[in-house]
Amino acid sequence: MMKWRKPSEELIKLFEEVTPGPPATAKKMFGFPAAFVNGNMFMGLHQESMIFRLPENLRAELIKMNAQIFEPMPGRPMREYIVVPPSLLRDRNKLSSWAQKALEYGSSLPPKAGNKSSKKSAGKVAAKKKAIPKKGKK
Repeated sequence: MMKWRKPSEELIKLFEEVTPGPPATAKKMFGFPAAFVNGNMFMGLHQESMIFRLPENLRAELIKMNAQIFEPMPGRPMREYIVVPPSLLRDRNKLSSWAQKALEYGSSLPPKAGNKSSKKSAGKVAAKKKAIPKKGKK
């Protein structure tokens, strides 16, 4: 498996500065800083890149500015995510505006009701515990 590089301290600081406040919440995704609203990631860092989740028309606008579709692994694009172009990273005011657009798009998506797979897994573990007879003294 390919080892991912950590983002620079400067990029992490910039990400923290432009990430909108509540209702956005900060979490990690793939071990990198990310921002979520209603359980949906709308922006984050991946290696040396900042990524935004945007609707098609805004992705097209950024592509005209030399942005790229986000692919965490070559040939595996993540739908709706775009790598922020370097020119935008150098303009904090414009970058903040785009981060707000990403938040607005993330807010428009249906809320995610927690991680369903972990609840299923927890239920399976609980069921297995019940199914395993306790060894006791007779």
